[in-house]
Amino acid sequence: MADNKATAKTAMPMAAIGDYEMVLPFQAVGITPFALKPEKRGEFGHILEKLAREDYAVVFIQEDLFVDFTKEVEHVIDAYSTSVLPLPGIMGSTGAGLASIRNSVEKAVGMDIFAER
Repeated sequence: MADNKATAKTAMPMAAIGDYEMVLPFQAVGITPFALKPEKRGEFGHILEKLAREDYAVVFIQEDLFVDFTKEVEHVIDAYSTSVLPLPGIMGSTGAGLASIRNSVEKAVGMDIFAER
């Protein structure tokens, strides 16, 4: 039987960055929420890079932040092993998450496998 304490110590943390209403539910499943008030959005890049430096395995980001701070997101993706995943906010999807996944798959495979025929 596996030792749960050993597994817990080696697990890499996950975080979610976005509006309070979007990130708070993540806490229920062990993901650290980072709620950004509208007047604090400028701190997004600093928070994302700090999480990457601290070896967070996955950071979920509200789609509008992902779009507004593309440069900072791309820097973290290129410089760290942290996976950055956009998620729709409480107002719904902007399509940025699907576009990001599509772009990543196209880079990995060499073609757009999601293209409609």
